[in-house]
Amino acid sequence: MARGQLRIYLGAAPGVGKTFAALEEAHRRAGRGTDVVIGFVETHGREATAALVEGLPVVSRKTVEYRGVEFSEFDLEATLARSPQVVLVDELAHTNVPGGAHEKRWQDVDVLLDNGIDVLSTVNVQHLESLNDVVAQITGVPQQETVPDEVVRRADQVELVDMTPEALRRRMTHGNVYPPEKIDAALSNYFRIGNLTALREIALLWLADKVEEQLAKYRHDKDISDTWESRERVVVALSGGPEGDTLIRRAARIAARSSAELRAVYVAGGDGLVGTGSSKYLQRQRLLIESLGGTYHQVVGNDIPQAMLDFARGVNATQLVLGASRRGRFAQIFSRGVGTTVTAASGKIDVHLVTHEKVGSGRRRSAAQTALPWRRRLFGYILALAGMPLLTTALLPFRNDLSLTSDVLIFLSATLLIALVGGFWPAVIAAVGGFTLLDFFFVAPTGTLTIATREHIFALLVFVLMAIMVATIVGVSARRTVQATQARAEAQTLATLAGSVLRGRNPLQALLHQMKEAFGLTSVTLLEHGEEKGVGPDERRSPGDWHVVASVGEPCRSPGAAETDIPIGEDLSLALCGRTLPAADRRIVEAFALQAAVALRQERLSAEAAAVRPLADADKMRTALLAAVSHDLRTPLASAKAAVAGLRNSEAVFSEPEREELLATADESLDRLGRLVANLLDMSRLQAGVLGSLPVPIWLEEAVPPALDELGEAAAGVGLRIAGDLPAVLADPGLLERILVNVIGNALRYSPPERPPMVTASAYAGHVELRVIDHGPGVPEEAQEQMFTPFQRLGDRDNSTGVGLGLALARGLAEAMGGTLLPEDTPGGGLTMVLTLPEATVGAEES
Repeated sequence: MARGQLRIYLGAAPGVGKTFAALEEAHRRAGRGTDVVIGFVETHGREATAALVEGLPVVSRKTVEYRGVEFSEFDLEATLARSPQVVLVDELAHTNVPGGAHEKRWQDVDVLLDNGIDVLSTVNVQHLESLNDVVAQITGVPQQETVPDEVVRRADQVELVDMTPEALRRRMTHGNVYPPEKIDAALSNYFRIGNLTALREIALLWLADKVEEQLAKYRHDKDISDTWESRERVVVALSGGPEGDTLIRRAARIAARSSAELRAVYVAGGDGLVGTGSSKYLQRQRLLIESLGGTYHQVVGNDIPQAMLDFARGVNATQLVLGASRRGRFAQIFSRGVGTTVTAASGKIDVHLVTHEKVGSGRRRSAAQTALPWRRRLFGYILALAGMPLLTTALLPFRNDLSLTSDVLIFLSATLLIALVGGFWPAVIAAVGGFTLLDFFFVAPTGTLTIATREHIFALLVFVLMAIMVATIVGVSARRTVQATQARAEAQTLATLAGSVLRGRNPLQALLHQMKEAFGLTSVTLLEHGEEKGVGPDERRSPGDWHVVASVGEPCRSPGAAETDIPIGEDLSLALCGRTLPAADRRIVEAFALQAAVALRQERLSAEAAAVRPLADADKMRTALLAAVSHDLRTPLASAKAAVAGLRNSEAVFSEPEREELLATADESLDRLGRLVANLLDMSRLQAGVLGSLPVPIWLEEAVPPALDELGEAAAGVGLRIAGDLPAVLADPGLLERILVNVIGNALRYSPPERPPMVTASAYAGHVELRVIDHGPGVPEEAQEQMFTPFQRLGDRDNSTGVGLGLALARGLAEAMGGTLLPEDTPGGGLTMVLTLPEATVGAEES
């Protein structure tokens, strides 16, 4: 059986019309004769959406009971039994009521697809798992229901349902999204212009990434290597030289003009090793390309132009930026160079050859002799200059007994030995000297440099050629060995560095400490040029001074006072004291220095984020407070105003019971308003840390009844089981009463009338625990801590699932008195709030 196809309507924000679009598609398919049914559609009370449901067969929902409450859910079994061709299942990210076959609705959809049924579904961008935290940061409203991105990416079709922020807000004001009582709060909170614009951009970018994945898959499946200019992509080729900075900045400007992706690539040789000079520049250029919003890549290839073009075609690049050749004119006669070769073979990729200050300066190559230690090379020179004459002296007595071939082989063996010991140049000296000695003492006519036969000339030339070839091989092998050994040592050092930095709480200090130990230094200091951060106005340094950012050991006050100074950009420098580092160590030290700059930047960004976080929290609290004022205060104000306006109406005639009812309504509304204002004020004091408390010994049997009296007739059925021998608790009487009113009032709100709440108390280990037990629907364990989030009922959440401000305030007041307020599941269903306070005697001793 072929798997069914999934089509998802991705909404940029709630209310843009994704369910409406899915229903329209269902009607279109039904009109073509397709068997389409509605498995689950949530109309949210919107008349236009409900009207589209008419005319399509609907699979009845199943009723699921959970903790005494009935919920209607999508019936997967009934849909499979119906076996339609297409089924519409709304809200893909929905969490099913516990007890079903699957936890999430998208898992139900997977079963339908496995059974060959096509599915139309919907999801909002804020429900995508990878974007959940981003959307929460922007809107201030975390989403509890999410769907893995991979589920949506696997869909056969994803259609974006979009609407401008202004149009969506107009829809809301017309009552097409939310009922009238929710419109003002939604417009001032979640549905602000900035929020909607950000959500729209996030949705467009996410969908663009999916489209790019589909295009890349198509090109791969069809084996298409030609460049398709569906999107501008700029690749800058780095050679490992200092001109890379100029190329990157030029490529960034080209990319910025066309809003293109920017990538940098470096082609290493077939051995994968990067030269010392190249590594120094590449480290810096990698940071530069990443700071400009690009990405850095390194590939291996012996044919540099071909490897470069293969990479560019692989990423579907449209433009390639190269630097003009650094080789001299003489070298260009024998080879066209990378730039010319790439341009000739680029095809549809535009190639930019950028001039720079290093054009025509040539490439510096390391000398062959630097691969061997100087002591070994010195010994090779001694052997070449003294060994060959000694060998000649030793062979002279046997001149008439040995043939010329034997003499040449003996001298060749000596030359090879010198090449193995001293490398290239000692071997060349030995070869030239051996050639001369052989000719003078062993080639007829002896005693002269004349060679009698061509055979002897050929033998001597082969001797010299073999000696030079072996010396060259020895030199190359020595260089490779040194490079590999150095690379291994550097890799081990960097691996140790990464481990210490990752494990440390202070990456910058850990990095400097690791550098000090790795190189045997007495101190490592990171210096910054300019004004010192955090110094008062009267202590400002002059702009030309250096100041210490971080240091391990005795700090060095300026780069000039250090044995080794590593500049990092224009304003930073790494000062190393204790010994002068050799040139071979500077490569890895420069890598340390660049990482130190990154660690400093991250440290400062973290500090800035920490400084901004209280402002963000305050802004979030302000937004929630405004929403609370516009939403929760409106109802009691409206009720009181309506009652008072009715009583003042001279034309209306009320009976005495009606007047009493209106007065009672006004009185209750004003009491409710007073409690809410008091809660808001106390919460603001808690947030500011200025809420004062005066703990005194108090007995719970005396504290609970006043709280029940304040709750009025609604608390008449609350059961009390508080023993008279319980110890007194140390608490502020006013704050304790506020806690009890909020907690017991919350329990009354959710308890069924036939099973009112129960208040019990017990003593344990120097504390008294007061329990408020209700037998309502309860709260899932994973959502219990969310009950204590201030204002978490506001926004566009379902108000029946939260407990608003009361519990958040109650917990804050309890903690202000040294107690705790924790939730527990009630056996048999419901929720128990446990208030723990210290015994008065224990509290007095601690004071």
